[in-house]
Amino acid sequence: MSDALLQVENLKKYFMVPDGMLHAVDDVSFTLDIGETLGVVGESGCGKSTLGKTILQLIGPTSGKIIFDGEDISRVDSKKFVELRPKMQMIFQDPLSSLNPRMSVSQQIAEPLLIHKVCPDKETLNKRVLELMDTVGLARRYSDTYPHELDGGRRQRIGIARALALEPKMIICDEPVSALDVLIQAQILNLLQDLQKEKGMAYMFITHDLSVVKHISDHISVMYLGQMIEKAPTKELFSHTWHPYTKALLSAIPIPSLKNRKQRELLKGELTSPINPPDACRFAPRCNYACEECFKGTPKLEELSKDHFVACKRVRELNGL
Repeated sequence: MSDALLQVENLKKYFMVPDGMLHAVDDVSFTLDIGETLGVVGESGCGKSTLGKTILQLIGPTSGKIIFDGEDISRVDSKKFVELRPKMQMIFQDPLSSLNPRMSVSQQIAEPLLIHKVCPDKETLNKRVLELMDTVGLARRYSDTYPHELDGGRRQRIGIARALALEPKMIICDEPVSALDVLIQAQILNLLQDLQKEKGMAYMFITHDLSVVKHISDHISVMYLGQMIEKAPTKELFSHTWHPYTKALLSAIPIPSLKNRKQRELLKGELTSPINPPDACRFAPRCNYACEECFKGTPKLEELSKDHFVACKRVRELNGL
């Protein structure tokens, strides 16, 4: 029996803009197993958040399949999706803008429970809200406060409590710690890991910070302009980095040492436009190793070692494979 909770097959999401068709997510495929964390990394604008929102049907896909818990949800009607919604939740990047400024902490957490009629009476509802606050480490004295009265870490704990309220099988975390300072980041990451061990949830963790994703992920997928260009188990990706773009990302991770300074791989050149992109490697204009062949046809993901996939025409030559 397969452990795959989520299977995404050739998923595409295009937007019509005045200059043509914007390829936000372009032919993306991956699986997410029960109880595991998939890190999705890349620069701002590469399509990470759009991918997460498309999987949750917050925006509809252009084409492709999204199979969740054995069921194709890419074309289900709205009534059916209301039944599926409790199983999949999202933690948003900005905790302040994702919360209702006119609702108190307890009202924010109670909202999904009320919408899905989980609690039979008010007493049960209040008890469940307090349990969720305890679970995410939010002191009960904040139950009647409002988001603007709290700091970023406590606001994000409200978002986590809301996501946990319906006991989902999967949570998509859209850069949940990028707006927080380092100490609060560590607290939130440790909280998410503890909750995963306790409840067996699967996470899709979207971020641009490779040091964060290394800490929390079992597998990592690297995106560039709507496409996945490298994916592998976390330890494998950091020990054998093969795509030139992934190497550049890793070289940008700061090391807190004056003695062990590493050589940065600087990217030059212009970004390929995601609007009507050419049939070529989208990273080629910025790649230090691009050749004429790289501008002829889009490279496909190729499995070079067990569970390690790379989309690069020169990958074997450059890495001696």
